[in-house]
Amino acid sequence: MDINKSSLVLDATLVQEYVSGSEIAIEKLINRHQLRIFNYIKSKVLDRDTAEDIFQDTFIKVIKTLKSGVYNEEGKFLPWVMRIAHNLVIDFFRKSNRIPTIENNDEYDLFKFISDTTPNIEKILFQDQLVKDLQNLILELPDDQKEVLTMRLYKDMSFKEIAENTNVSINTALGRMRYAIINLRKLADNHQIVLE
Repeated sequence: MDINKSSLVLDATLVQEYVSGSEIAIEKLINRHQLRIFNYIKSKVLDRDTAEDIFQDTFIKVIKTLKSGVYNEEGKFLPWVMRIAHNLVIDFFRKSNRIPTIENNDEYDLFKFISDTTPNIEKILFQDQLVKDLQNLILELPDDQKEVLTMRLYKDMSFKEIAENTNVSINTALGRMRYAIINLRKLADNHQIVLE
């Protein structure tokens, strides 16, 4: 019991140190929990490369949240990270079922299709219109945001691949994706399009 408690305190201390500027602190946190988190992801997706991608995306999200100063799961670091990993695994399955989803840090689905074994014609027409509306809105985005969003959504590229292909840092790629989502919401509101 005491060992558990002290490791929780230590996690919280490392989080605090990282937020205060210590890069070593995040390395310690990743090293401490990587096996458990990676094994969890791999047990769900059953593929090492995919698991590595999702693991990387998990910690990109962790780092971004910690740096933004909105993390408040004091003493519950591992469960919080596991929740992020779990959500990214769900996203992976949505994508592989060809259900397009765009998600930002607020875990807001910009649009999703609900798979139905017997879709009616109204639903098919609605989904076709939704795809056309979304494609038109994407065309209105600034080029850098359009590029990142297209690579992530339609080419299913990881943020690492996007960063390499666009010669920017992973954080810049993530930032562009976030702004693309925010701008798409605004554009959808302006055009009175419901993307849900």
